[in-house]
Amino acid sequence: MSSSGPLIVALLRHTDLRPEVDRLSGHVSRDDRSAGANPAELAALETSLRIADAWGGRVLAVTAGPVAAEATLREARAVGASVLRVPWPSRGAADDEAWVADLADDGRLLARALVAAIRTVGEPDLVLCGDRSADRGTGAIPAYVAHELGAAQALGLVSVSVEGPGLRAQRRLDAGRREVLRVPRPAVCSVEAAGLRLRRASLMAELGAQRSTVPITSPPATVTPAPVHVGRPASHRPRPRLVPPPAGSDPRERLLELTGALATRSVPTVLGPMPAQEAADVLLQWLAERGYTPVEPT
Repeated sequence: MSSSGPLIVALLRHTDLRPEVDRLSGHVSRDDRSAGANPAELAALETSLRIADAWGGRVLAVTAGPVAAEATLREARAVGASVLRVPWPSRGAADDEAWVADLADDGRLLARALVAAIRTVGEPDLVLCGDRSADRGTGAIPAYVAHELGAAQALGLVSVSVEGPGLRAQRRLDAGRREVLRVPRPAVCSVEAAGLRLRRASLMAELGAQRSTVPITSPPATVTPAPVHVGRPASHRPRPRLVPPPAGSDPRERLLELTGALATRSVPTVLGPMPAQEAADVLLQWLAERGYTPVEPT
């Protein structure tokens, strides 16, 4: 692969696109016959190719998984990306302890392995990936990758475009709003499948990719995750709150003081509409009166 130009990495996850999740236990049943990259990750690959054309850079598609994951990488190679596979154990439907291992794995080990593999090629200017996977994905991998690279992060984007030396991105907000971001380099961005589809490869490129060999990195060092105890589901119990002991010796008075039955309570009051500065002063005064913040002299 060429060593000139910015390095743009597309992280692809080879996983079951139609997993079955037990709603009570959280156990995920996967099937390799329906595995591949989800639409968000294919949108990230297409965005990487467009940005590489604008920057004059190169695209590296990276997948962590078993040999079966090379099918996803060959699809990326057919559209013009270099590929790299990180050996990673597969957890299929036959693995009875796979769902427990998923609970213990928070994504940090996978992020370290991905970053180590990327750095064997070069230091990336931009890493793009899907917002989350289909099999109980949490969307934590992009944040962990940004931490390992020491790069800026912009997650959950609906569009990414080139703006000068950096990027201009849009993130979806509530009520149909959009947040516009200017993203510096280096950066890690996760994108949604917001109507962006991967370009079609030519027949010759598709046939050549199917016959090609996918390079792999050396297996990452095995790190034993922290033990996880799986018990019976129970209702949430908040942590106990320390309260000062009641004064006096009369049991009834002590009980009334502990429960606050005779305490004077303020009546709920609706304030406003008012300017933002006055509203902030009222809120700070309310917090100070109840001991949450120190009282400052006016």
